[in-house]
Amino acid sequence: MADTMADTFTADKMTEQDEGDQQLMQLVGFTIGDEHFGVNILMVQEIIRSAPITSVPNSPEFIEGVINLRGNIIPVIELRKRLNLFREEAASEDPWILILDINSRVTGFIVDSVTRVLKIMEDTIEPPPDVVVAGLANQYIRGVCDIGESLLILLDFNRILLADELNQLRAIDGD
Repeated sequence: MADTMADTFTADKMTEQDEGDQQLMQLVGFTIGDEHFGVNILMVQEIIRSAPITSVPNSPEFIEGVINLRGNIIPVIELRKRLNLFREEAASEDPWILILDINSRVTGFIVDSVTRVLKIMEDTIEPPPDVVVAGLANQYIRGVCDIGESLLILLDFNRILLADELNQLRAIDGD
């Protein structure tokens, strides 16, 4: 793991002028199990370490419940369940919650840990293999890039929920 909170990953060594000519994307890196994921930093409103989550009856399995964040009721989604990732270890006692603005809807996502801010050159992001996205109903994997010690999966949170799931969220938070 890097010593700094921000790391830049590029395909080749570049001069600062080259970096200015290309699109640099900042991501918040996070993990679920051993997998590394990223979300565009512009979507992240805040990151909280833990908050009491209130369960909501008859909600989809991946919705953990709601939290009260400074007077705002925000639905919280267990991202591991939403992505159907196998759980090898017990749930974290003190989970991280990414608070994201998704199409003007504030939603929390539980992740195992938040790692660091990454700076990625957009041209280093490879599209996901067709075999991977063929079975995904909503195509929420934006791409994959090499971050040195592993691959990072860039998620498109605008597409992570299906239309009927968005309607269920609206019902939960009262919109």
